[in-house]
Amino acid sequence: MKEDFLHFLWLFQYFDKTDLRTTQGELLTIKQVGTPNTSSGADFSLSKLDINGVDWAGDVEIHMKSSDWNAHQHQQNAAYNNVILHVVWEDDAPALRADGTPMPTLELRDRTNMKWLHQYQVLLSNKEVIPCAGQFAEVGSIQKLSMLDKALIKRLENKAFLLRTLLIKNQQDWEETTYQVLAKNFGFKVNSEPFLRLSQGLPLKVLLKHRDDLTQLEALLLGQAGLLWGKPQSNENNSLEQDQYIQHLQKEYRFLSHKYRLEDFQLSYDQWKFMRLRPANFPTVRLVQFAALIHQHQSLFSLFFNHDYKTLTKKLQVSQSDYWQTHYTVGKSTNKKVPGLGKSSLENIVINTVVPLLVLYAKEKGQDQYLERATEFLENIKAEDNRILRIWEGLGLKVKNAFDSQALIELYNNYCTPKKCLNCTIGISIIKKA
Repeated sequence: MKEDFLHFLWLFQYFDKTDLRTTQGELLTIKQVGTPNTSSGADFSLSKLDINGVDWAGDVEIHMKSSDWNAHQHQQNAAYNNVILHVVWEDDAPALRADGTPMPTLELRDRTNMKWLHQYQVLLSNKEVIPCAGQFAEVGSIQKLSMLDKALIKRLENKAFLLRTLLIKNQQDWEETTYQVLAKNFGFKVNSEPFLRLSQGLPLKVLLKHRDDLTQLEALLLGQAGLLWGKPQSNENNSLEQDQYIQHLQKEYRFLSHKYRLEDFQLSYDQWKFMRLRPANFPTVRLVQFAALIHQHQSLFSLFFNHDYKTLTKKLQVSQSDYWQTHYTVGKSTNKKVPGLGKSSLENIVINTVVPLLVLYAKEKGQDQYLERATEFLENIKAEDNRILRIWEGLGLKVKNAFDSQALIELYNNYCTPKKCLNCTIGISIIKKA
């Protein structure tokens, strides 16, 4: 058994409280369970108890055995000075405070439904990727829907938290943060990090000064990315000598990079990945599409925050300039027309850029309407098609839209895979059913 089972018992008070007493024989009444503590210190804070008619307020610490208190030397740690109750599975030795007095202890071993413990151990020992797969069909729809809502909120909050670090670095500048988040998304996982570094070394205010000139935007982005001169030590470089458009971009970049002192932040060609990518996903193509988007929209923040889903996706449909209609990389032409941003790319931008930004703004400003808009956007997008979602569909779940798929991806990755069944409404319902 793991200690988290005891956390589960205490949090939900799933144990027999008849004639509840400490192991020292003191009458115990639990007035307030407390709040789980995810940082250092005791496991629960803000707990309230009545021990032998005396009210206590403080922390609750949980261990498998009471001897763990001394083994972990909590009596010498000031972070545990406020503990008012020690909750254990087995009381095998007195837990002592710093002054040598015994800590009030509650033993749960004889107050717990052992069938629940057995069911929990069955889930933990299951080798299936989803521990409850064999019992999933028996779980009610209410529990499933409740867990999907919980998982989606957790996923959105986690994504928003990552964006918040950028917002803080940008000194609460929402426009700059939106630009950097979108840039990272334009890397589409494979090149997301160099895209982010590019945006951090090439401020949006510089690009906006040249927003009316698409050629200059391309020169700044491609030049700062280190992609205007082709692959080092390649025959491609010879063809650039005859490519007047690329020569013009190089000239523009040399002037602008000197003007804005960008040289120290320039990336190199080898920081970008081309291997195993479809040509339409080459970083050169994504960069010129990014340039086209900035060229068409003065404020990316307003673009994302002031439109409904249909209008937003329409405004995101940009095509690159004429040269890049027939080129995937500098100096190399193709007979096929290079496509613009496709539907799946647009949906990816909404899911991974727009929605997290809306959630972050809702939390920072206390405006729930933006959280509602985020969920509406997800409901308008078709569900992704991947291995994880096919596993859920194999269990009988209908994945209707991105709201469902994002929730199920979170559930699989951060609940099922690490077997956090006690944090899952579905897992709890299976355990209690025992």
